[in-house]
Amino acid sequence: MASDIWKFLPQRLRNHLPRMLGVAALSTAVAAGCWLLGALGLPTLERALYDRALTTFTRKIRSQSHDIVVVAIDQSSLDGIRSNPTYARDFGPYPWNHLLWARVMEELSLQGARAVLFDGVMDEPSTDGNTELELARVLRERRLPVYLGVATHPMAAPLPKAVAQVLAFPVHTGGRTLPRLESESLPGIRQPHNLVPPVTPLLAEAKGFGLVEGEVDPDGISRRTRFVYSDGTNAYVTLPVAAAADFFGATELVFSGRTLRLGQRELRVNPDGSAELDFGGALHERFRIVPVMALLDAWSLRQQGRPTGFEEDASFRDRLVVIGPTALGLGTPASTPFAAFVPGMSSRLAVLENISSGRFITEAPFGVSLLFALGLAVLSAVLLMTVRSPTLELAWLLLAVVPLVFLSMGASLALGRVHLLGALPVTAGLLASLGAMASNHLFANRQAAFIREAFGRYMEPRLIEQMIEQNRLPKLDGEERELTAFFSDIRGFSSFSESFQHNPRALVRVLNQYLTRVSSALLFEGGCLDKYIGDAVVCLFGAPIDHSDHAVRACRGALAAQAEVTQLREEFRQKGLPDVYTRIGINTARLFVGNFGSDQLFDYTAMGDGMNLASRLEGANKSYGSLIMIGPRTYELARDHIEVRELDRVRVAGKAEAVTVYELLALKGELPAKKRWTVERYHEALELYRQQRFAEAAGILAAQLSEDPEDGPTAVLLERCREYQEHPPRHFDGVANLEK
Repeated sequence: MASDIWKFLPQRLRNHLPRMLGVAALSTAVAAGCWLLGALGLPTLERALYDRALTTFTRKIRSQSHDIVVVAIDQSSLDGIRSNPTYARDFGPYPWNHLLWARVMEELSLQGARAVLFDGVMDEPSTDGNTELELARVLRERRLPVYLGVATHPMAAPLPKAVAQVLAFPVHTGGRTLPRLESESLPGIRQPHNLVPPVTPLLAEAKGFGLVEGEVDPDGISRRTRFVYSDGTNAYVTLPVAAAADFFGATELVFSGRTLRLGQRELRVNPDGSAELDFGGALHERFRIVPVMALLDAWSLRQQGRPTGFEEDASFRDRLVVIGPTALGLGTPASTPFAAFVPGMSSRLAVLENISSGRFITEAPFGVSLLFALGLAVLSAVLLMTVRSPTLELAWLLLAVVPLVFLSMGASLALGRVHLLGALPVTAGLLASLGAMASNHLFANRQAAFIREAFGRYMEPRLIEQMIEQNRLPKLDGEERELTAFFSDIRGFSSFSESFQHNPRALVRVLNQYLTRVSSALLFEGGCLDKYIGDAVVCLFGAPIDHSDHAVRACRGALAAQAEVTQLREEFRQKGLPDVYTRIGINTARLFVGNFGSDQLFDYTAMGDGMNLASRLEGANKSYGSLIMIGPRTYELARDHIEVRELDRVRVAGKAEAVTVYELLALKGELPAKKRWTVERYHEALELYRQQRFAEAAGILAAQLSEDPEDGPTAVLLERCREYQEHPPRHFDGVANLEK
């Protein structure tokens, strides 16, 4: 069946390609419309597919970061500081006062940290104002670049212009509108936010400031960053951008098309100025995490002149340090595709690392995703409308479309850091599959119904399907073509049937069993059953399906039919039924073939001398003691695939021209050695016979018959040689006449 499909493919494409492309184009157009309108839940489906592809194909594709270290406000630090009397007295309860951070910053500076990002807002002033001054002093004297977070709140007071300018960052938007600092308090109502800055003494000493607000999609999951926000007057960058601007010598943030330029660094971004985050895995998989308590202990040990414990591994030297809460209940937790609850700084760490490596994930141009959707729709329509298999339709619809899109998304993410849309092609592929199935079942089946009804009685189903793909029904007046005719008959059927004269129903059952077995063998090879005449079977090869190897198929079918009869004889013997033999005649010729009859009743058959010769060859087996006799054209076409014995040259009644006939013995290479020897001796004797050296031919045949007494043609030719030896013919031309 698979080979037939490949054979039919060009014809099916030629006949149905416009409809296939129409289904694909319409499906893609509908899917694109739904995507642009946000219908059918496609945005939700897109986020689900993207998350799964991101976590499946990008997790741990890089090793742990060598440039960034996380100092965590974790549960062990909370417990340790609370249980240490000195720490508890000096730093107070959480949130600790600024003196603790002065000690931490000093220790990080002494350990050679490159810069520090504080993922939080130091907006709580001390009661006496001394601790923030101490932190400001450390920052000023140590010259450690520290970047502090800035929060927003709808109830915060508007900032003085001077403070706003300190926190702002120059941005060239390239004509795009920056996202606003606001939130949706009620459905459809946006509420503006004001900034919450660090305490005043730190404004002059910190290296830079950036937003630490959570950047989330409509479902509350953090997948992307927008780099910069506006309050309508000034632009404010996120905390990672503020630090990166200094690293790359940027004095402004510049958007140009799908490019973001930050000093010496150029980054690919989406058309709206955002970019999706390449997390690379969960927080603990990507970064080394050091508890803040460990740095406090290191500072204390240093004051005592003792080793800090960080000397050997140089944990912080020339590295970016990000300080933030990881303990449950601290800060604002976030959700990422990798985990439902993670520290809020996880996304900002990803932004910082992506800026450093220049490897954000960006959306593929919409045209590329649309082209992919169209390609999948075309593939779905062509495949299902070509194969037309209910099993494939169900499997493709349920098991193939989504995995194909998922693998494509994963490959684009892993290899190119490109977000190829998934929901759009999934929808297009599913719609095209449904459209193809509807086309198959509503149009193709109706078109094929008449052909199946007309030819289902005498053709194998797969041949009917091939005729359907040819998109034509044989005409009533027929056509001339070369084909191979097959005739078979049960030897001595009259005697066979006499044994059932008292039980005709049993004869019908036996005959039906015989005809079924023989017909199945012929249909398997692509034959078209012409008719049954009692026990006789007439079959055509090469029509109505134009098989180029019709002669070979007929020979294979004949050998298979004989094999079925051999097995049937054994089954009959075990049941006590009479023995049965089948004789077969095969001939290839140009015949007139078609539906002959009337509009009320017709049969598909062939007419011509070639059909008559096939019938005569079947009967001639009786005269030669053979089982399968084939004509000269059949032998010419199939000679490379079969083993034969040249039987004789014969002249059909009413014809002057003699033809050579052959006994079909086996497929090529399958003739037993003993029978091959018999055939060679026969051919040797046949040549002597044609030279009228009857005595010599008889000697060879007699000797061989003693070795192979079951060989019918040898016995027949031996008898003829002996007769001619005693009564030489008057006019001998080596040709036997086939009587009617």
